[in-house]
This record gives sequence, C-alpha cells and structure tokens, in this order.
Amino acid sequence: MSQIANYFFDIVGKLKSPWAIIGAVGMICFSSRFLVQWIASEKKKQSVIPVSFWYLSIIGSVLLLAYGLFYVRDPFFILGYLFNSLVYFRNLYFIYKKGVV
Repeated sequence: MSQIANYFFDIVGKLKSPWAIIGAVGMICFSSRFLVQWIASEKKKQSVIPVSFWYLSIIGSVLLLAYGLFYVRDPFFILGYLFNSLVYFRNLYFIYKKGVV
C-alpha cells in the first residue's frame, strides 16, 4: 500500500515546479477544447467547431510545447506539439477571412 501512496505523492510533488504547472494548464486548455466543441454541437444539434476551440488549441499547444522544451526535454513530446499551432492559426485565418466571426 505504501508503494501506491508514494507513487501518488511523487506525482503531486512534481506539481510544485512552475513548469509542471504550465504543463498542467496547457493540458487543461488542450483537453477542454473537446468539451467546448461537444457543448456547441449539442446546442446546434449538429457537429460544429466553435472559434474558441481553435483558441484553446493554440493556448494548450504553446504551453505544452514550452513544457516539453524547457522541462520534460523529450524530443517526441516536442515534435508532438511543434507544428500544431500553425494549423490552428491557419484555421483561424480561414474563419476570419470568410467573415464567419
């Protein structure tokens, strides 16, 4: 039982680092975009992607990229978030160019 407790105490202890908090906030932003999309789709009774989805995607990706670059220093983590924001910015460009918002 103490091994399980120690495992969770170790995880909580890592949250004391400012970079770990940045990573956690990034993950919350990145994950919450699906909740936002789900709620928007339920309201419209069809599949929609609201503009806030793209903003949450950008914020989450940038924070997670910073976390990966400066704290985790894992090449796969960095590559996973390196180019995402470009796609999200491009989608916002198309949305604003079309005048939807």
